[in-house]
Amino acid sequence: MANSGGVDQRVGLDARLLIGGELVPAEGNATFDNVDPYSEKVLGGAPDASTADAEHAVAAARAAFDDGAWAADPAFRARCLRQLQQAARKAVERFRAVLVAEVGCPIVMTRDLQLETTTEEIEYWAGLAEGYPYRTWLDPVTTAAGVSDRLVIRDPVGVVTAITPYNYPYQQIMLKLGPALAAGNCVILKPSPLTPWTANLFAQLVAEETDIPAGVVNVLTGSSDELGRFLVADPRVDMVTFTGSTAVGRMIAASAGQTAKNVVMELGGKSANILLDDADIAAGVRANVLRMSRHAGQGCSNLTRLLLPRSRYEEGLEVAAEAAAAVPWGDPSDPTTHMGPLISDAQRDKVLGHIERGIADGARLVAGGRRPDAPHGYFVEATVLADVHPDSYVAQEEAFGPVLAVIPYSDDDEAVAIANNSRYGLAGAVSSASPQRAFEVAQRIRTAIVDTNGAKYYGVDTPRGGMRESGVGDEYGVGGFESFTEARVISAPAGAIRH
Repeated sequence: MANSGGVDQRVGLDARLLIGGELVPAEGNATFDNVDPYSEKVLGGAPDASTADAEHAVAAARAAFDDGAWAADPAFRARCLRQLQQAARKAVERFRAVLVAEVGCPIVMTRDLQLETTTEEIEYWAGLAEGYPYRTWLDPVTTAAGVSDRLVIRDPVGVVTAITPYNYPYQQIMLKLGPALAAGNCVILKPSPLTPWTANLFAQLVAEETDIPAGVVNVLTGSSDELGRFLVADPRVDMVTFTGSTAVGRMIAASAGQTAKNVVMELGGKSANILLDDADIAAGVRANVLRMSRHAGQGCSNLTRLLLPRSRYEEGLEVAAEAAAAVPWGDPSDPTTHMGPLISDAQRDKVLGHIERGIADGARLVAGGRRPDAPHGYFVEATVLADVHPDSYVAQEEAFGPVLAVIPYSDDDEAVAIANNSRYGLAGAVSSASPQRAFEVAQRIRTAIVDTNGAKYYGVDTPRGGMRESGVGDEYGVGGFESFTEARVISAPAGAIRH
């Protein structure tokens, strides 16, 4: 591959690891290629950390946590997080350039959750750091031994391995490190090898723009799966937080379980959107196609199953086909682009295979289904598959691409049954002309998040987890902060300590 050059120089990127407070090259100055999914060219190199680098990072994090000063000073932690926020604000255009280049993220998305919204959310974690009630007295309890007071103390877990995905690299870094640092933990960040530069730039800001002590934040980019395995298995690590596929999540849970580590994971999804028979079908279908194809379908909470009433099924399919054909795709740096490329050629081929499997199983292709006519870029057309059986592969398995499976239903009960017929439980949606009807149906869906009539759940204060195989534990909100803490209780005779 030819080098497209220049992005790292334009953003002032110093692509190094962060270990023990120092920006350093990987062992032996090893690097690996970072590829632009739009041009298909090599952007440049990223440090390729070894297990020896990981050993140094774990030792640094362990020493920083065991020192105790970071965990003991919530006001200092809040100040450091605000320094990080200010540094990220100043570096916003640098991050934007990196996200467009290495993720293939449409630039319009960087105005929202992918970048700018996430930066502003750091204040929420800083506020929790200094305002959370770490010590809480429970009401006195009377037992045969007498009356006792009980103090609940929330402590940081310790050393945390944070493994982040490629689709929202900046958002996921801040989502995991924000609450982890606010609660007093020390962190080793291991980002996806497909998007290393976002993490390298983050490391540079931590080292150069904040007072975060040495060893509290460590950043390891690397191409080897062995790096992640080491960081999960090491007994000096107390907790693992991971976002990615359910298959990898299972392996992480099994490894972390060997030393009884705390685990928080957001995994896959196969979210259903129910348009009830009195809904505005045209508007609902168009919105679903846009949501499904956003970021080339690379979102775990995307609505990838569309449930249409049989009485309006063909009407909905016609709109879906038109909407999919009209999705603006192409150069992610173009502000009119809605759908950029998939992250890699391997992911593109996986999505095309998913579509082929669906057609082989009896689904009807009504839109897309191919690589578009483009000189470069890992693109797949926005695709709509109709007549999908609820038990079929494409109805059950996550494509992580712009593929919508359309399923007919006869009544509300069948729609709910189809929506719940999944091993996942991450997100969903219901629309109706009656807000009350939509709300009642939504309460019957076994998933962590359900939007009704176009309303949006999102907010940094909204607790979010995954049901069933979509995840373990909470992210966001106070619950997400508490995921990075452990409770202990100390009792005393009533009145002896508490006055």
